[in-house]
Amino acid sequence: MNKAYLSIIIPVLNELEQLEELTTILKKRSVFHNEIIVVDGGSSDGSIEWLERKEGITLIQTKKGRAHQQNEGAKIATSEILYFLHADSRPPKEFDEIIYTAYTKNNKAGCFRLGFSSNHWALSLAASASRFNSRYCRGGDQSLFIQKKLFNTLNGFNEEYIICEDGELIDRIYKHHSFCVLPQKVITSSRRFTENGVLRLQFHFMMIHILRALGKSHATLHKYYCQFVK
Repeated sequence: MNKAYLSIIIPVLNELEQLEELTTILKKRSVFHNEIIVVDGGSSDGSIEWLERKEGITLIQTKKGRAHQQNEGAKIATSEILYFLHADSRPPKEFDEIIYTAYTKNNKAGCFRLGFSSNHWALSLAASASRFNSRYCRGGDQSLFIQKKLFNTLNGFNEEYIICEDGELIDRIYKHHSFCVLPQKVITSSRRFTENGVLRLQFHFMMIHILRALGKSHATLHKYYCQFVK
């Protein structure tokens, strides 16, 4: 292993409030020394200025697009284990030790189960599906750890995907490698569901998953997203 046990890569765009909370939680819930790389896609909310003042965080500024941002973060990562994490997701206590232990047991890629910050029944039902080890039950909110060598072999995230970039990469992992679903939960924010209506948003996300499962193009997925979600 290199000096950092994990390279934690966080793509952001105007997420100052989330960043302040997340960076504190990462330190409290870490067992080891980890590298934190925040890739900003052009924030205008003070995130960049705040990050520039923070010690122990590497900041990259690049064009927006989560796939591109995450690829750029992976390029400079020094650990052999990459851990992609959304700014509004909170990993479990001792997450780094859990991931590292799984990695030493020859699990080159995996994620945690999903939980939401709200106890709404529809969100709880959706999250319960994340316990199944199927590519159809995966999503970026669950976070993703992957061996850097494997990530590079797969050519990273497909930057043609403006949405569902995590799912597209995970599909390729499932096709060629084993995938580990860890029993602990990442808790992700329910803010978008609260703002847009839980059932409404769940329906449209389900439709996007169905379209992706049917092999629809990334352009079709993005068009649907812009029409019904954004």
